[in-house]
Amino acid sequence: MPPSVPRIPSLSTASVKNRCFHAATNGYHHQEPVPVPAYNYATLLQRSAATADPRLAASLHGALLKPGLLSSDLFLCNHLLIAYFKSRLHRRGLRLLDEMPRRNAVSWSVAIAGLTQGDQPREALALFRRMRLSGCPPNEFALASALNASSFLGATGTGRARQLYGLAVRLGFESNIFLMNAFLAAMVRHGHLADAAQLFDDACARDIVSWNTLLAGFARHWCEQGWILWRRMVREAVGADGFSFSSVLSGLAARASLTSGLQVHAQLVKSGFGDDVYVGNSLVEMYMKSKFLDDGTRAFTEIRCKDVVSWTEMAAGCLHCGEPAKAVGIFSHMMLDGVMPNSYTFATAANVCANLTDLNEGRKVHGYVIKLGDDSDVGVNNALIDMYAKCGSANCAYKVFQSMQRRPVISWTAMIMGFAQNGLAREAVEVFDNMLLKGMAPNYVTLICVLYACSQGGFVDEGWIYFNAMEDKFGVQPGEDHYACMVDLLGKAGRIEEAEELISRMPFRPGVLVWQALLGACHLHGNEAAGRRAAEHALATERDDPSTYMLMSNMLAARHNWDSAGRVRGLMGDTEIMKLPGSSWFQSTPDRNQACIR
Repeated sequence: MPPSVPRIPSLSTASVKNRCFHAATNGYHHQEPVPVPAYNYATLLQRSAATADPRLAASLHGALLKPGLLSSDLFLCNHLLIAYFKSRLHRRGLRLLDEMPRRNAVSWSVAIAGLTQGDQPREALALFRRMRLSGCPPNEFALASALNASSFLGATGTGRARQLYGLAVRLGFESNIFLMNAFLAAMVRHGHLADAAQLFDDACARDIVSWNTLLAGFARHWCEQGWILWRRMVREAVGADGFSFSSVLSGLAARASLTSGLQVHAQLVKSGFGDDVYVGNSLVEMYMKSKFLDDGTRAFTEIRCKDVVSWTEMAAGCLHCGEPAKAVGIFSHMMLDGVMPNSYTFATAANVCANLTDLNEGRKVHGYVIKLGDDSDVGVNNALIDMYAKCGSANCAYKVFQSMQRRPVISWTAMIMGFAQNGLAREAVEVFDNMLLKGMAPNYVTLICVLYACSQGGFVDEGWIYFNAMEDKFGVQPGEDHYACMVDLLGKAGRIEEAEELISRMPFRPGVLVWQALLGACHLHGNEAAGRRAAEHALATERDDPSTYMLMSNMLAARHNWDSAGRVRGLMGDTEIMKLPGSSWFQSTPDRNQACIR
């Protein structure tokens, strides 16, 4: 038999393209490069854009320069632009755009869209203006990208969006649903929901993107119109998709509206979107925010492919439902399942440890944060500060605070409150003073915390300085919490009359917190007459609050007025007012301020 002839391996299309590309860029040893057809370059550029490979894009650019294709082929230039912007090589893309001998609407549109998607909205709009000045009429894609860019601007974004949509109408795109949706998204992102709803109602055509855009806006700034829009979708038989269900469930979760949520769940089962992980996550959130732990757990178990959001939402739900110990178990199962935690997971885990006042578990969470490189996340660090402070380790909280490269106002506030809660009032006030020296303006909550610190430390003079500077210097109108802190500060210092005078000068009706603060001070200093007045006002404001009865009873008992104290306690029994059992968030954990993660 004749010897078998070896078969020549067939060349796949990919291998031919790779060899052509190699030939175009490097040549075969000392031979002349084999010319590569333009369509092969186009295919390779498409691959570069699809994979967002910056090295491939740059190599192809060099290969195209040799045969001079870029100077003659606008089609290839546009594909190279796409590859550059998809690879986030914005400077090279803009340089290429400037060097192109010819540009069309596609060239400009690609660059504008690339800058918008690359988080450079101002540069995108500047390029759109250049496009118009060059005399090239914008197409629908350039207009849509510019509208998208305007939605990410600040206060001027709304006006820019209106101007752009007006231009689109003048250019004959008034019936273009693609542009209408882009303008609708801009209005929603800027919070102009009434204008967005009017635009939606006036539109001659709508698609599912239109419905979802408005629905997501209502869900983000949840109001009753979101539920009305959803019922309208059902009534008009609009084919809701997973995004629709996820949006409406998130909105209902924010309102803790279980009755409406159950209706959506029933529609969800009929529509067949139960396997969608995003819908499942929103369903868990809705049940947990309504404090239905069993239903939320059942929804969680029915999610087939759980992601990090699923696990974190479940743990946060357990915490919200008053079961922090179960949340710890959720995190353990998540790690065993091989799911990588994100910053929201770490923040939730720290909140769980703070709720349990479990310093050892809190240290473990901090260790994971450092190990996985999330120790620069501001939200995680704020949660760690709060955790360490509530576990009684103010020293560790301060070390986390000092390690932060960027400290927004919430970080300063957390540190001030952390010191104050641990009896370190002077340190809390010093942090506040350093905050002012750094040029950081305190907000409403920060001023509550520093006044609370002054109250804890008995710093009457500092308290008056901060309180009087609130409106004039910091632009914050004093609220009931601020007045309650000042009344508590003055009362603890024995200045009962001064505290009563401050209450009489309040620009609004004092709430129960203010009167209870005064009542507590009267109990401390044995001022029965002022205490009775404070108790009468507190009960007139909120009769069913057990704290008022307990404060009054304790004050009378301290004065050995046992009969009156007994009558006050009897009133609690007659009106079925129950005193909540006391608890402390301090535990006997050894060496609280010693062993923290460094």
